[in-house]
Amino acid sequence: MLGGMQDWPLRIPRILDHAAREHGTRELVSLYADGTRTRTNWAGIHRDSRKLAAALERLGIAPGDRVATLAMNHSRHVVAWYGTIGMGGVIHTINPRLFDDQLVYIANHAEDRILFYDRAFAPLVERLKPRWTSIEHFICFDPADGQTGFEDLIAAESGDYPWIEGDERDPAMLCYTSGTTGDPKGVLYEHRSTVLQAMMLTSGDVFELSARAVVLPVVPMFHAAAWGLPFATAIVGGKMVFSADYTPSAMCDLMHDEGVSHTAGVPTVWLALIGHVEASGADLASLRVVHIGGAAAPRSMIAWFRDRGIRVGHAWGMTEMSPLGTCGAPLGNWDELGEAEQLDYLCRQGRVPFGVELRTLDDADAVLPRNGKTSGRLQARGPWVLERYFQDGRGAAVDAEGWFETGDVAILHPDGVMQITDRSKDVIKSGGEWISSIELENAAVGCPGVAEAAAVGVPHPKWDERPLLLIVRKPGSEVTSEQVLDHLADQVAKWWLPDEILFVDSLPHTATGKLLKTTIREAYRDHRLRGAA
Repeated sequence: MLGGMQDWPLRIPRILDHAAREHGTRELVSLYADGTRTRTNWAGIHRDSRKLAAALERLGIAPGDRVATLAMNHSRHVVAWYGTIGMGGVIHTINPRLFDDQLVYIANHAEDRILFYDRAFAPLVERLKPRWTSIEHFICFDPADGQTGFEDLIAAESGDYPWIEGDERDPAMLCYTSGTTGDPKGVLYEHRSTVLQAMMLTSGDVFELSARAVVLPVVPMFHAAAWGLPFATAIVGGKMVFSADYTPSAMCDLMHDEGVSHTAGVPTVWLALIGHVEASGADLASLRVVHIGGAAAPRSMIAWFRDRGIRVGHAWGMTEMSPLGTCGAPLGNWDELGEAEQLDYLCRQGRVPFGVELRTLDDADAVLPRNGKTSGRLQARGPWVLERYFQDGRGAAVDAEGWFETGDVAILHPDGVMQITDRSKDVIKSGGEWISSIELENAAVGCPGVAEAAAVGVPHPKWDERPLLLIVRKPGSEVTSEQVLDHLADQVAKWWLPDEILFVDSLPHTATGKLLKTTIREAYRDHRLRGAA
């Protein structure tokens, strides 16, 4: 027996239909790399997306074909998303910060047929054109004067286009992992998985979105679908503000001019913004919610925002989870907790929303207790969690019960809170015990004068591995090893203290802003610690 309700497939174009119909005048503002600022609204995005869908069909694109973008955040990029998905295609966002060989591999593996790109990436496109074997059309979003591009393509269409209908499990979006080891792997999102996650993102304990929200996604649209914000904000009819300029001064100006209330990005972005605010005396205007993900946020960063009355949502996820898996939000007994206890909680990665299940395992694959103490390998499952990689001959990436190995080491607390302690390959194994490189790094960043820190394990004749701490000083700082160690002595266990601290000018990062631990470990794998026999 079936239920008596309508069969209404969860397809992404219905999100845009709703935004245009119920919130059509709500603005989308774009700051381009040349300083130009444009304005449209959800009704305009809806119209242009239908025009693009028709234009793609005119160019021979069929349902299931991949359409790539090499672009920053702006409203034309949003149109490319909804227009491609609306005609049954698969939008493939490419990260322009990757190496040439990775860019070539990704586009060829995806078998992209069209590439939309920003003029700022024209030199990159011209350089790689001969190596992209499947791309038939190269279309610039913002061409130079006198040249044709995106607007010319859609201008020829009326916009009277009916969305392609189909199963809610049809593919809609393709995102590749950052590929810190081996070739990047493709994650193929569905209409259903994307809509379900977007609905979850709007909730009060996650992104806390509403029609009153003014959302500035600092996380790029090529990074795990900008954490779903272009979909979630459309669901509630919020205003969106996009920028191709991530300099702190540009972001502060946008926040002031457009009344930004919500934003999201990786810790490195906020480190730069905090430095700008402290140096210039600028303020963050109407900002009230900041979400930090992509890497663990230092305690000092969370405290800095809280001191200014801004709620911090410490989030965790990965491309394979569409991407959000957990998010920090006040517990039921929040008002009973002291300031230090609240900060302790916010330094963890938050609670699991409905739609995600987590568990931890030991090295013998036994399920560990959720006791707030025991750490183990973190696994996840749910309707927006990867089952298999795109065009990967190895079959399912999950076990028989659907559990996906995240590669993280975590603790699950009795109150439902998850705490990442490390990546499984980054944990420092000393004398049979584990030292969390993440916790050591975040504690170090809280020391005055420290801009960034990286902890890696290096060989030790007695303890197997011991921590080596690399420090980037803030401009003008003369912080010493002794001062850092004194600061850490109150933050971590004594046996966690690094055996050596080295000061460096900079640290390598992945294309998405995370510390590139593989490169750091390789650079220091033969390092001999002072005092080690």
